[in-house]
Amino acid sequence: MGARQVRDHCKLDAEGKAYLEYAMAEMNFSARAHDRILKVARTLADLAGKENITGNEVLEAIQFRSLDRQLFV
Repeated sequence: MGARQVRDHCKLDAEGKAYLEYAMAEMNFSARAHDRILKVARTLADLAGKENITGNEVLEAIQFRSLDRQLFV
């Protein structure tokens, strides 16, 4: 999924946006990590049968990204 597709298909609710903005600021994630978090959150929302991404999916995707950081640092 390219940047344009991420923008089109990864719609966040207000809670999800707040969580993602907080994670980006506090955890120093890169723009690439931002897109990866959105893609994982979109997948989680799809598996749950949801139209939009909620805060729960964003938090779970951030957790997965944090695990990646711990393993490869």
